[in-house]
Amino acid sequence: NLMWSRIFKQWYQRRVRAIKLDIESGKILDHIKFEPGNLAYITGGQNCGRIGIITHKEKHPGSFDIVHVKDSVGHTFATRLSNVFPIGKGKPAWISLPRGKGIRLSIAEERDRKLAAKAKEM
Repeated sequence: NLMWSRIFKQWYQRRVRAIKLDIESGKILDHIKFEPGNLAYITGGQNCGRIGIITHKEKHPGSFDIVHVKDSVGHTFATRLSNVFPIGKGKPAWISLPRGKGIRLSIAEERDRKLAAKAKEM
């Protein structure tokens, strides 16, 4: 019985990555599958903190699986499967998004934004 629960847990973790849980009753209200088209939050690696739509997943036997994500500005980036956490079915997020909506600016864009802020202060 213990082995069956381990197998089920591994299968469930591969299929369903996030759930909406009613704390009072302990029942699962909804779930998000790890599928292209769903909104995801990057939890680790070079792209930590970014938010975007999952475009596709590459399987690499014997190595890390890679997930390609596209943010709302149109920048595409790739990261390991273990660093991706789905936060919404399609575009709407189930959680409140951080300031900047998880978009990473380029160095030139950051510089321009800081210069514009300084110019407003003067």
